[in-house]
Amino acid sequence: MLKRVSKKARRSRVFKRVFLSILIIFPFVMASLGFYIFMIIRELPDVHSLKDYRPSITTRIYGENDRVIDEFFLEDRRLIAIAKLPKYVTNAFVAAEDSRFFQHKGIDFQGMLRAFVKNLEHGAIVQGGSTITQQVAKSFYLSSERTMGRKFREIILAYRINKNLKKYEILNLYLNQIYLGHGTYGIEAASYCYFGKSAAELHLAEAAMLAGLPKAPSRYSPFVSMEKAAQRQAYVLTRMVEEGYITESQKEAASKARIRLNTSGPKGKVAPYFTENVRRYILSNYGSDILYKEGLEVYTTLNADLQRAANAAVDRGLRELEAREGYRATLKRIPKNRIDAFLKELDSQAGGKPFEKGQTAKAVVEDVSPEQKLVFLRLGTSLRAMAEMEEEQKQDRAEPAGARQPSITVRVGDVVNVKITEKNNQVEARYRVAIQPRNVVQAALVCMDARTGEIKAMVGGRDFSSSEFNRATQARRQPGSAFKPLIYTAAFDKGLTPATVMVDEPLSFPDPYRGEWRPQNADRKFGGPTSLRSAVIHSRNIITIKVLQQIGVDYAADYAANMGITSPITRNLSLALGTSGVTVQEMARAFGVLANEGRRVEPFFIRKIVDRTGNVFEHHEPKVEQVIDPKIAFLTTSILQEAVQRGTGYKAKIAGRPVAGKTGTTDDQKDAWFVGYTPSLVTAVWVGFDDSKPLGRGEMGGVAAAPIWAYFMEKALAGKPVENFEVPPGIVVTRIDPKTGRPAGLLSDGVNEFFLEGTGPGNQHKNESSGFWGSFRQEP
Repeated sequence: MLKRVSKKARRSRVFKRVFLSILIIFPFVMASLGFYIFMIIRELPDVHSLKDYRPSITTRIYGENDRVIDEFFLEDRRLIAIAKLPKYVTNAFVAAEDSRFFQHKGIDFQGMLRAFVKNLEHGAIVQGGSTITQQVAKSFYLSSERTMGRKFREIILAYRINKNLKKYEILNLYLNQIYLGHGTYGIEAASYCYFGKSAAELHLAEAAMLAGLPKAPSRYSPFVSMEKAAQRQAYVLTRMVEEGYITESQKEAASKARIRLNTSGPKGKVAPYFTENVRRYILSNYGSDILYKEGLEVYTTLNADLQRAANAAVDRGLRELEAREGYRATLKRIPKNRIDAFLKELDSQAGGKPFEKGQTAKAVVEDVSPEQKLVFLRLGTSLRAMAEMEEEQKQDRAEPAGARQPSITVRVGDVVNVKITEKNNQVEARYRVAIQPRNVVQAALVCMDARTGEIKAMVGGRDFSSSEFNRATQARRQPGSAFKPLIYTAAFDKGLTPATVMVDEPLSFPDPYRGEWRPQNADRKFGGPTSLRSAVIHSRNIITIKVLQQIGVDYAADYAANMGITSPITRNLSLALGTSGVTVQEMARAFGVLANEGRRVEPFFIRKIVDRTGNVFEHHEPKVEQVIDPKIAFLTTSILQEAVQRGTGYKAKIAGRPVAGKTGTTDDQKDAWFVGYTPSLVTAVWVGFDDSKPLGRGEMGGVAAAPIWAYFMEKALAGKPVENFEVPPGIVVTRIDPKTGRPAGLLSDGVNEFFLEGTGPGNQHKNESSGFWGSFRQEP
């Protein structure tokens, strides 16, 4: 018979087995845990390196007046020493993030418990348990993963940091490292972003608002929601009172203080195509680490005022062109039941950031007033905008008779591109915008100091945010008749004169592709005997071809290269019609030789580059070389002045200002050009579509490009002394018969013409080269 075991005995037996198992397993568990802790501690970095804090800091690009025009960074950070900050700035962050910072040793178990209780009371996370020291440890050494191992590392590192660094050193690291929204790192960058000033200038209300951001920068950003930002600010001020940093009256005053946000919001860019040139140059010459981490100070040649004038001139000229041609605006139409969903998509694309002035964005038409005078739009679920169609048509400059008015029309539900023109605090529209046409015609502009080569303004396209392709430096487009002055300058250096007469008549050449090439003038007419001066002024193609035949294609091509055309040059008679692709910057450089009395300059955009220690990486000075005779340059300039006064470039006239320039148009109006200059500034303008679609009937260089040039140069020259093109020694004036180029008789209608001394009509040397350029020309 089996003996029955009591329940008590069974329990005792089980307990003994469990106890023995624990005794056996426990040493192994402790050994494993100890080994794990040992490995973690051994792998932790040395915190002594924090004493030599060298963060990635922003590279700043400065314009001509040494004001910042752009910045490049991996992290938008500006360093500021904690000693420069008002005491209430650091106290605001301590009160909000780690009230026992000055008492604990890097880890605050009391604070963790308090945060747990507070969060339990509110039913949400209103306080964090990490100390400022722990946040520094995590920021510098750890990932953001949420694991027990990472937390354990954070605690050990925080203890070590507290042991090796003074409290003010830890705060200095924290305030320069912390992320505060809209791409800004550190309190100095954030202060400039939100308030447009240094953190050293913050008042208490602003400091409290910034101190409220670390918890959730995107949620509490005043750019996104001033209401939520103010709520968080109130919390920070309350904590400062509780910790004894400020009084109740100071809190009340700060709560009522008006917050003036930076009107530009997150940074706008005045010259994105120009500064992208700078970025690429530094990247290719010094590498990405130097560019994005070493905080270079790059001093450029850009004049911010001229750049703004260039931006405005291009925008105005293109809008006028689009008005004449009636380009459509609507991208697509959204059914009413889909508009809300589409607006949420727009919110997602914007990423919670406010729109900048000049930025292009998509919008949905919400309402249209009678006669399309006002259009109300939505940029997102809570962002409204208004476009005043009549206001967009107003111009500062009188329009020619019969000018067509904008025919852009929209309906409710239309999706359109808009350009932000200004913020509007009125309830009905947060932004004022300009509706953009669907067919995006492009333009490029380069303004260069003719004497030094400094690039003063550059527009590379309609909208950098839509296309970073720089049409001023990267696009090779046919210049059309804008190339002719280079050929005629070569001809004058070969012995021809402005008074030389050739017959404007039909020409025919064998063509292997078309069988026969019959070039035409733009008006399809022939003018008979024509002086070279008249041929340039009225842009006669036939005469230019004859000139090119006489001086030789290779001679003309080499001459153009000597004047600054670096693109490969077409070496056949079509060169006379400007069929060889060039960049806008090259054309500015070549015409600059004419403006600068035969001296060629090297275009440059960087004056000097300095690193964070003050070491100068490189320094640029103007490179000037005399490449053609000043007298030859003057002959062409005298003609180009007349081309503006009574020729194809008449729309580039500026009252009271001597200017010279030439229009250019290619077949079917695919490209429109105007390149012009004064003695000190040369500016080239191109207009066209990227895919070389025709601009429209009648959109010649004098109509599409010359007005942009004039709009810009009027602003660029405003308030500057009037400059005249000086007649150089060795130029003589002779009265001639313009129909024959011979000396005017007593009874004939004569005109004054410029000649090189010794080459006037009837002189035996009139067909000989002046010989000047020959000494500079490099024969193959």
